[in-house]
Amino acid sequence: MHFTSEQRLDDGVLEREFTLGEIPGILWTPGSASAPAPLILLSPPPLGLRKMYPRLVARARHSAADGFATATIELPGAGDRPRLPAGEQALADLHRAMEAGEPVSDEIIDALILPLVDKAVPEWQAALDALLPLPEIGGPVGYSGGVISIGTRLAVVEPRISAAVLFAGSFIPRAMFEEARQVTIPLHVLLQWDDEGNDRQAALDLFDAFGSKEKTLHANMGGHTGVPQSAGDEAGRFLARHLK
Repeated sequence: MHFTSEQRLDDGVLEREFTLGEIPGILWTPGSASAPAPLILLSPPPLGLRKMYPRLVARARHSAADGFATATIELPGAGDRPRLPAGEQALADLHRAMEAGEPVSDEIIDALILPLVDKAVPEWQAALDALLPLPEIGGPVGYSGGVISIGTRLAVVEPRISAAVLFAGSFIPRAMFEEARQVTIPLHVLLQWDDEGNDRQAALDLFDAFGSKEKTLHANMGGHTGVPQSAGDEAGRFLARHLK
């Protein structure tokens, strides 16, 4: 891990950009921490860190006020990273199907999401390897974000993650339902009931499949970007319960 820049935000939070090989990322740490802080992995949607920065830093600052460090990395194929050829073709097929008013096939969803999951999950694990030895960061670790299939896979394969907030707003490959049955950590799932780009029933079926003994579904009316502040606050309280 190589830190490339740092700045102190007006609330005292220290923001440092870093690279992990070819992967850009950002680490936020509380300004007044007197002991190593628990870590939240803040996974963005695949729209690029620059575009998502205002939302990411707002969430990171909120978490810092609760005593958490937060880190994010650029997803494969997003931002300035090389595109994933299979994903680009699947995205074109997805747009064609949606413009034609046709159902999105399982084959398109698999081609769009599974290569992203296969590449992103080991990168998140490498980020954890680099972040946890830092003296200002301790355990435990939580996950919050983005593409629900990435969070599902991480919850299965990464024992260092103690709890996860998942956002039900992306397409779900068929294979994820079997993986969901292997998830055992506490989960808090956010669902926008009127999300025009989300298969609500698939999201509900995935929630039902999760094997966790503690799992909460927090559903709100509204579209994809309409998550109310109260829902974010509740997700923060969930992470605080399990990471402190």
